[in-house]
Amino acid sequence: MSEPGELIIDPKGDKPADACVFILHGLGADGRDFEPLVPALSLPADASVRFIMPHAPRLPVTVNGGVVMPAWYDIHEMSLDRRVDEPQLNASAERIQALVHEQIELGIDSRRIILAGFSQGGAVAYQAALSFEKPLGGLLALSTYFATAESITLAEANRELPVEVHHGSFDPVVPEALGRAGFEKVKSLGYPAHYRQYPMAHAVCPQQVADIGHWLSQRLGL
Repeated sequence: MSEPGELIIDPKGDKPADACVFILHGLGADGRDFEPLVPALSLPADASVRFIMPHAPRLPVTVNGGVVMPAWYDIHEMSLDRRVDEPQLNASAERIQALVHEQIELGIDSRRIILAGFSQGGAVAYQAALSFEKPLGGLLALSTYFATAESITLAEANRELPVEVHHGSFDPVVPEALGRAGFEKVKSLGYPAHYRQYPMAHAVCPQQVADIGHWLSQRLGL
C-alpha cells in the first residue's frame, strides 16, 4: 500500500526552512484539517518554519462499525482505557519518525523539530517523539491521550523534551481525564511538562491558538 503523503507548507520568501513543525490530525480528518492554523499562529513574518501535516492511511475502525476512514490506528473500544491497535499506532509513529529523519537529512537540526498531534494524532506524536533517537525541540499534545504509556521504550536523547499538553474541559470524545493522565505520566517520568485547560469541547479555540503560537516561538527562538 502506498504512503498517503503529506501537506507541506514552506516559509515564505527565499530563506530555506531552519525549523520544522509536524502536526498530526485526528480520526477521520486529513493533513488539510490544520492548514488554517498556520497563519493564525501569528509567527514572526521572517520565521523560517516548515509545517508538515501528514495524512493518515485509510483503515477500518472498529468503534465506528468497521467503516474505512483516515486513521492512524484502529480503536477497539471507547472505554476510558481506550483499547487501541498498538502495532498500527507504532507503525504510524515509525512513519512519522522516518519523515523527521528526512528533515534532518535536509539540514534541519533535530532540536528545531517539533511534533504536535490532535486526538489520535496526539497519541502517535507521544510515541514518535518520546522514542525518537535524536533530541527534538518539543512535543505538543492536543485533546489526546498517551496510549502507549505502559509499553513505550523511552529514548534517552529526549528524556528532557518539553511536553505541552492542552485539553478541553467539555471534551465528549476524549475525556479530559485522559489528557490529564497523559500529562501526569510524562511529569512522573521527569519530563518538563505543562498543562493547559480550555473551556471547549473536542476542538481548538482562539486562546489556545495564541498560546500555541507563543509556545512555538519560545521553543524555536523566533
